[in-house]
Amino acid sequence: MSICKWVDMEDNKCQNLLKQDSPEELPSLLKYIESKTVSGFDDIEECGSLNQQLQSTARTTPTSDPVCALAKRQEDASQATNSERLHSVSISMPSSPLGNDLESNRKVLLMDNDEMDVSRKNPNFRDTPVDVSSKQPKQAKFHSQPIPVAVGIAYVDAVCSTGKASGPSEGQLRNSRIDEFKDKSFDSFKTWSGRLERQLSHLRGKQCDPEPEVNTTQNSEIEVLSVDRYFDALEGPELDTLKDSEGLVLPEDKQWPFLLRYPISAFGMCLGVSSQAILWKTLATSTSTSFLHINLSVNLVLWCISIGLTALILLIYSLKFILYFEAVRREYYHPIRVNFFFAPWIAFLFLALGAPPSLAKNLHAALWYILMSPIFCLELKIYGQWMSGGQRRLSKVANPSNHLAIVGNFVGALLGASMGLKEGPIFFFSVGLAHYIVLFVTLYQRLPTNETLPKELHPVFFLFVAAPSVASMAWANIQGSFDYGSRVAYFIALFLYVSLAVRANFFKGFRFSLAWWAYTFPMTGASIATIRYSSVVKNPVTQSLSVILSAISTLTVTALLITTILHAFVFRDLFPNDIAIAITTKRPKKSKKQFHLSSGNSDAKDIEASLKSAGSDGEGTEVSLRSISVDKK
Repeated sequence: MSICKWVDMEDNKCQNLLKQDSPEELPSLLKYIESKTVSGFDDIEECGSLNQQLQSTARTTPTSDPVCALAKRQEDASQATNSERLHSVSISMPSSPLGNDLESNRKVLLMDNDEMDVSRKNPNFRDTPVDVSSKQPKQAKFHSQPIPVAVGIAYVDAVCSTGKASGPSEGQLRNSRIDEFKDKSFDSFKTWSGRLERQLSHLRGKQCDPEPEVNTTQNSEIEVLSVDRYFDALEGPELDTLKDSEGLVLPEDKQWPFLLRYPISAFGMCLGVSSQAILWKTLATSTSTSFLHINLSVNLVLWCISIGLTALILLIYSLKFILYFEAVRREYYHPIRVNFFFAPWIAFLFLALGAPPSLAKNLHAALWYILMSPIFCLELKIYGQWMSGGQRRLSKVANPSNHLAIVGNFVGALLGASMGLKEGPIFFFSVGLAHYIVLFVTLYQRLPTNETLPKELHPVFFLFVAAPSVASMAWANIQGSFDYGSRVAYFIALFLYVSLAVRANFFKGFRFSLAWWAYTFPMTGASIATIRYSSVVKNPVTQSLSVILSAISTLTVTALLITTILHAFVFRDLFPNDIAIAITTKRPKKSKKQFHLSSGNSDAKDIEASLKSAGSDGEGTEVSLRSISVDKK
């Protein structure tokens, strides 16, 4: 059979199939169809074999009759796919767009509808020479192309922009976490200021971002602040309130890291709990309270709790010392906070005094010298500043918290005398007694221009009771008996205790703070001194007083411990941002408008303070204060 006759037969077959098909227009290539209706649809292997067959047919077909070659390719394609539809399209999709480029993809040549209509209407169409190599828009289309990756990205961006996707994407969350990790706001207070992280990154072979220029300005703030700067930038009796005209080194609109908010005054909790171990040890061993039949196991439990609490607080503050040394240094140079650096060493002395009798017998005298050495060094600094004058003179910085610098002497004398030492305890007792008299008189004759303590710091007044009560027991151990010198000190402490206890309104109407722990160990010290006194003057009155003061002290410590735990872990408001350590080294400049506003506010504060000092109970004072508050509004 000749080639022309074979082509005519195939042409007739195509026309018959076209007549049987519906007269409607052919469907578009992007019509949605089921994959099972066309065998080999979306199959890479079958489509690849089909393209190979087409390519091989194109190579074997003579180029003299391109129309016949085209019809032959169409028949081979229809037989290979076993489909009844001539215009079904099989698109070859690569398995990996990255692995195949445009040049390596298979290209399938298809016939358009217009060409079929021309071939059917014009019988001599096959005799017309056609240039297959020419690429015309209506003769050849390449439908196999890889899907770019940018399409998926554009779709995700479109969904996010239209708001159909709720919540931030994973990349945004990851970037926010990275930005939070790279926050440089607190580098000026860090010990290494990010240098350690960069060194570790270099050791791991990672490249680090260059240090921003912000750190250069922050490093300028790392200077030793003078005491004048604290008085210029802060106000209040404890110098913990920032003035309106001042600024901070650290950001004010965010919560600082926990270690930066953890103050040295947290050691007051150690003083309160460890003093309870001493109290219950005295109740169990004293002859005046033997009728209570208290077991020494209570002392052992409280002593173990005190050790655990002291170790925990010491560990946290040690981390602050290691990671944020600048914050610790600023607390040390603070004219008020420096007194609380005596608290850790006093807590260690309390632990030695509260040890069970079986362990207290084995304490070496070297322990006393180790604990008293840092106290002696701190006293050389503090007492020297009180005496030498300047901004740190006692008349300027006098505050009830200064009693912490005095109590250490009497507690050390008490422990040393119980160990059998003589000269060392007498030395510290003498130093403490001399400075206590000076401090006591200075605090009593505070000038009317000095600011009164705010309500949150009223419990600190109980520190007046701590020094004389501990001094009475220390002198009793030095002398070997509770003689007249010990009784004088005890009666002073008892009078101060009662004078503060009867003023119930003095300790009402303020929120909880760490200053409340100032109630605890002075009240416990007064209870222990009362037990020691009742063992010498034994009668129902002294015994009843011992039990009452001991019960009040224990209940106070228990209530404060529970309240502290609630505020620390439930309400999470126990440690606010510590403003006192974040002041700038230089006073910021202010405009004339700000100067007049600040001067007006200061004048109003001075008038209000003078009215309060003139008469806190008079009706005229209350009316004047109300008028001032109305003028402010």
